[in-house]
Amino acid sequence: MNRKVLILIIISLLIIYFLIPQPEEKKKSVVKTIKENETEEMRGIFISYIELNNYIKNKDELESKKNIDQMIKNIKTNHFNTIFLQVRSHADSIYESDIFPTSKSIILSDNTHYDVLKYFIDKTKKEKINLYAWVNPYRIGPTVDKSSKYYQMVREEAIENINNTYYFNPANPKVESLIVKGIEEIVAKYKIKGIIFDDYFYPSNDIDLDYYKNSKTEKSIAEYRLDIVTSLIENVNKSIKKINSKVLFGVSPEGNIDNNYNKNFADVKKWGSNSKYVDFLMPQVYYGFNNSSKPFESVIAEWSNIISDQNINLYFALPFYKVGTIDLYAKDGKNEWIDNCNIIRRQIESTRTLSNYDGFSLFRYDNLFNEEKFTNNSKAELEELKKIM
Repeated sequence: MNRKVLILIIISLLIIYFLIPQPEEKKKSVVKTIKENETEEMRGIFISYIELNNYIKNKDELESKKNIDQMIKNIKTNHFNTIFLQVRSHADSIYESDIFPTSKSIILSDNTHYDVLKYFIDKTKKEKINLYAWVNPYRIGPTVDKSSKYYQMVREEAIENINNTYYFNPANPKVESLIVKGIEEIVAKYKIKGIIFDDYFYPSNDIDLDYYKNSKTEKSIAEYRLDIVTSLIENVNKSIKKINSKVLFGVSPEGNIDNNYNKNFADVKKWGSNSKYVDFLMPQVYYGFNNSSKPFESVIAEWSNIISDQNINLYFALPFYKVGTIDLYAKDGKNEWIDNCNIIRRQIESTRTLSNYDGFSLFRYDNLFNEEKFTNNSKAELEELKKIM
């Protein structure tokens, strides 16, 4: 073989090598540098009606706004980028609503109130913090406001008293319509990042028996209930997108997947399979690594496998409120939160290794930033958390 032919063969082989698509580079680890994570990873804090009771209720307006400013400052300073603010906890509102009455959590010392949601939105926008409106869809509370618009929309037959707490009956068609209209009102009026529902779905196994019998469906009662809740989820998302396609919708279901199907009737596997239901799921994985029945790493792996539509983000709600406490439900692992001061840090590091992972949120604000609520382990756990933020 002469020299020219050999050179031509070598050149041809090189051309073929570069033209043929090569196998994709192995997916890089989800674990990134702290700097990379800060811009991509959702890092959230839950602010519940309990915080609103502590920092707004019975205060004067100036003091309450200073308290909100301090909350946002604490969240920003510690490198969180998202707030999940409970705007409706008991068929009420911390915003200007034509449907739900004003929440008692924002009534000031002079018996007035202001638009707390708007104030949060204005302040978080300046700090480049995303704000989600957190809604409890079915719970009403110990009393029913019969003068309210929501009552006029559904009336007595759609409301049930269970163990001295009133709930909207999920099986009553008027209830879905009410909840959808309530969400539409928020999305139309306020510039928020998204809407999130928590895990309180079916309030009782007996609440819908008459509706089930009258439906004459051939489905089991469990299937009937799953369909009712899924209908709500799908129609809420659809209604949101009609108003503003950029507003996200998701659910924070119970961490125990079996309970979602047997107790809450939340069809999380279906929701995780198609973004027509949700844009994100954020399971409440409130377990330690040593939990006897639900060890943390097994649970997060199960949730990672649930997401089959890659348009759906997976976040994890983590239990800072358990730091320094005995966890009786963990059985053999009940002392884990007392014996260790780095569990939340390790949990975040563990979730970051999953193939499906987009961030986390800690429950809740007071447990991180209100020293009156601190346990012996709180400060040490916070210092550990700072290492990875």
